[in-house]
Amino acid sequence: MDTRLDLVFAALADPTRRAILTMLLEDDMAVTDVAEPFEMSLAAVSKHLAILTRAGLISQEKRGRVKWCKLEPDALKDASVWMQAFGQFEELDLDAFERFLDAELGQEPAR
Repeated sequence: MDTRLDLVFAALADPTRRAILTMLLEDDMAVTDVAEPFEMSLAAVSKHLAILTRAGLISQEKRGRVKWCKLEPDALKDASVWMQAFGQFEELDLDAFERFLDAELGQEPAR
């Protein structure tokens, strides 16, 4: 398995990181806003964001004094292609992925 795919699957293995991806499905968010719902330090959330960034699942950019996070859904395509090789998975459907993440986190589906 290539390194990029290893990074994507490792990033998705953590429930906090999956929750962050769910939040970013709605819109870009400032790092402080991403950190708000979690009962952990900003430094701990920043470590999760670094893992997601290294995996290519999100990008971060500075706008003025604020660092923003943006979902990069194309990073999931390689994982989807790899899973399709087993013939059991369909092409990546981001709406279905969002529903999966919402269900896993026990949230109401986004509208």
